[in-house]
Parts: sequence; structure tokens; C-alpha cells
Amino acid sequence: MTVAKARIFQSFIRRVSSLHSPTTSFSRIAYQLFGEMPYVKQPVREDRAYLVNILNGKPTKYVLCLSLNSCAKTQNKLLTLQIHTQLIKTGFENNLFINTALVDAYAKCGALGEAMKAFQEMKTRDHVSWTAIITGFSQNNRGVDAVMLFKDMLSSQVKPNCFTYVSVVSACTSLEFAIELTTTLHAHTVKLGWGSNSFLVSSLIDCYSKLGRIELAVILFSETSEHNNVILMNSMISGYTQNRLGEEALKLFLKMRSENINPTDHTLTSILDACGNLAILQEGRQLHSLVYKFGSICNVFVASALVDMYSKCGCMDESRSAFDQTIEKNRILWTAMISGYAQNGRGHESLELFDRMIDQGFIPDHLCFTSVLIACNHAGLLERGLTYFDQMKSVYNLIPRLDQYGCLIDLYARKGHLMKAKEIMEEMPFEPNSVMWSSFLRSCKVYNEIELASVAANELSKMEPSSAVPYITLASIFAGAGLWNEVGKIRESMKHDKIRKGITGWSWIQIDKEVRCFSVLDKSCLQSQDICIELEKLNVGLRETGYVH
Repeated sequence: MTVAKARIFQSFIRRVSSLHSPTTSFSRIAYQLFGEMPYVKQPVREDRAYLVNILNGKPTKYVLCLSLNSCAKTQNKLLTLQIHTQLIKTGFENNLFINTALVDAYAKCGALGEAMKAFQEMKTRDHVSWTAIITGFSQNNRGVDAVMLFKDMLSSQVKPNCFTYVSVVSACTSLEFAIELTTTLHAHTVKLGWGSNSFLVSSLIDCYSKLGRIELAVILFSETSEHNNVILMNSMISGYTQNRLGEEALKLFLKMRSENINPTDHTLTSILDACGNLAILQEGRQLHSLVYKFGSICNVFVASALVDMYSKCGCMDESRSAFDQTIEKNRILWTAMISGYAQNGRGHESLELFDRMIDQGFIPDHLCFTSVLIACNHAGLLERGLTYFDQMKSVYNLIPRLDQYGCLIDLYARKGHLMKAKEIMEEMPFEPNSVMWSSFLRSCKVYNEIELASVAANELSKMEPSSAVPYITLASIFAGAGLWNEVGKIRESMKHDKIRKGITGWSWIQIDKEVRCFSVLDKSCLQSQDICIELEKLNVGLRETGYVH
């Protein structure tokens, strides 16, 4: 193998590595090529060390960096360990750039212990290596550790740059004191002169949105001088969608299109999510066409958003079509389709798809198991649901979380095993929330379990003292059993505590490209009087034709 050919081979590794995306496996090809890289037998430089390394087939530091980069993208911990061994054998263990790439690769693989050890053993560190370890902890939901590392960095001779602040701000979303720390970091970045950096502003908008402080995100976005920056627009659209402000997301998207700013895959994913939340099928179909126009149909995250949007609109055939047409499927896409079937009451199809997903080698996560248990709920498959719940622990080493326990409790309660459901609520390692007690109370009503219903209503009242739901449901159960004295006591208790039946249901309709929301007894609409007149006309017509309400 000549030097020229070897250089071409190394260049090919570098180019293939840079082509990685969530829908391709080019980085896998890159690190396979690294293992197959041939020896170079012709020196081209007089340097003695370089000559010895070439003759011994030693990979260069550039190849090692690129290979670690591929490991980071494909999350291949085993190969990262092998390359770590190789760089020690070849004398590159003190190279700053390689060590930084090593820290990043370990962190991307979720091996934070190895990442931290590699970072601590570095003799020299720069802002890139500090940012790599901070980002690693941030991306692995270790926000406290990321902030503590940032504090250590401030005490060192290496000062953070704007990208370091991006990682720290991203880590804030999981902390108890998140909003205070985020605003402090925000002020700090403005003081340092990075207040207009689009990446940093985007990170702050995303953080404020995730913390539910969308008003701060809107202020920050409106004050920026780069209103036509696609990165900032993406963050704002995503923030609106996360906070159930789908109309605002659509307005900003239309503004983006009117200014001839082409949407990215991230834009399309967020806006499809907004359409799904609003259940506006027509706009969703139009966006589907736009996805084809911009060539984003092959992006697995866009495809997942399409599947989810159609599922939320109740169009399962179109949802399945989008799923089947996606060539490269990942766990997220499979979970979206499984969840879609489950949420639309098609439990058997959901479980069949889950079994197919396992057969194809995908590993389910907590979210996927939640969808599977919901499917078992809708299909009334208690035994099968118990089997899946046990598989979480025995097969996939997943510790059940509150959501999975909630599904299990609901599964038992729906089948009439109310005492067993109550035992699980008492024995699980979490405190039951209002959703669990509310679901349990509904099942008590179905099976006329007065004693357990009283317990559930009492617990629910403690958690939501202003809610009328436990009073009304319990009164209905007492009425069904003929216990009118108890019904009277509940009504008196509601009057004493000034509990009113709330209006929880909302409907919406699209008129002239505008989505209008309304609820029972809602008088906020300017045309409400005209609407009531038309409704009365319909009622009269129904009575005249023999329909009696």
C-alpha cells in the first residue's frame, strides 16, 4: 500500500465520518474502515519518528480524532475503549485534541465515569475540553454535576466561552432552582457581550420555554436583532408548541414562510407537533406536502412527527402510511406508531407492532412501555400487561417509573381488581398523584365500590382542594346506591367550601383560517347570541321531526 493510497484511505474515513446524520450509518462505516486501515510502507517525510510510526502501521492523531468522533455519533462505547487503548499504546495519551475527543466520545456513549476519569487525567485543558465534559453531563440529565463543573471551571485559569454557557443553560432545565440560575446566567452573558449570539439566545429561549416561562422567551426573542434567524425562529416555534400555544407557533411559521426563510427539519418537526396538538388535519396535510417539497421525508424525526400528527387527528391509515414509507426507522418512530395505535383504542395492533419492533432488534424505553401498557388497558389484556411490566425489569433492566405504575394501577382497576390496584398505590416507591386517584375513582364508580370510592375521593380532595370532580363523582356513586342522605351531605359540603363545578372541556372550530375555541356556557364570542339563535332553530326542527331530547 503506497503513501498516496493511504492518504486517500484516511481522507475517505474523514469524509464518511462527517456525513453522519440520525438517518444514516456512515459513521459506522467510518469506524469499520478504521479497523481495516492498511499499513503504509513508504515514508514521505524524513522525520524519524514519523517514519517508524508509518512502518509500524500506527494511525495518525487525525485518524484517531475522526474515529472517536464517529464513536461519539454512533454511541459505540466498546470501540471507544479500544481506541483509548490504542492511543495509549501509540503515545498519544497526552495529546490535548485526542483527549478532548475521547472525553466527548465517552460522554456521548453515556459512560460519564470514564469521561470524568479521562478528563481528570488530562495534563492540560482548554475551554473545549471543559465544555466537552460539561456538555456530557448536561446531555445525560446530570444538571447539578454540569453546574458544579462549570463552577470549577470559573475557578480555573481557563475561562468559558459562549458555547460553554450554552451547555450550562441547557443543564438548568432539570434543576429545582432552574429559573433563578437561568436568569443569572442570562445576565452574565449580557455582561460579557454575548447577548446577541444566536446559539446562546436560542439556548436561553429553549430553557425558558421548558421551564414554562414562555413570556420570558417571547421577550428575549422580540428583543433580538436577528428576527429572521432560522435558529431563533426554530427555538421560538418549539417553545410555543411545548407550551400548548399552537396558534402562535403557526403564526410564526407563516411569518417565516412569508419572509422566504426555508424551514429546517427541526422547524417541520415542531410545527407538525403543533398541528397534532390542535388536531387541524388540513394544515397537517399541507405540511406533509411541504415535507416532500423540502426533501425532509427521509428524516426519521420529521417522519415521527408526521406519524404522531396523523394519530392525534385520528387518521390512523395515513399515520401508518407515513410509518411504512420511512425506510430508516429508529426507536422513536416505532414508539410514535405504537403510541398512536394505543391512544386511538387499537390496542391489538399496537401490541403486534411492538412485537415486530422487538424482532427487528430495537430496545424499548420507558416511553415505549407506557404506550404498550396503555394498549393493554384499551384492549383489556391484564395478563399480557403484567407480562410486559415484568419484562421491563427482568429483560430490559428498566426500573418502572410513575407513568408505568399508573398504567398498571389503571389496568387492574379497569378489570375490577380495585383492592389490588390500591395495594400497588400503597407499595410502589412513589406517592400516588391526582391522575392515579382520579382514574381509580372512576373505576370505583363503574364497579359501585362505595368504600374505596370514599377513600379515593378524600385523597383527591387533599391534592386538588378546589376541584369539584371528587365531590360530583362520589355523589353520583351514592345516588346510584340510593344513599340520598350522603348525597345531601356532599352538596352541603360543596356549598360550605364554595366548590363549584368547573368547566374543563373545550372545543374548537376553524373558520376563515382562524381556530376559535369555546366551552359550555361560554359568552366570550361576539357571535354567541347569533349562535344560540341558530341552535334553537335546530332544536325546534328536531322536535318537529319527532326527536325528543
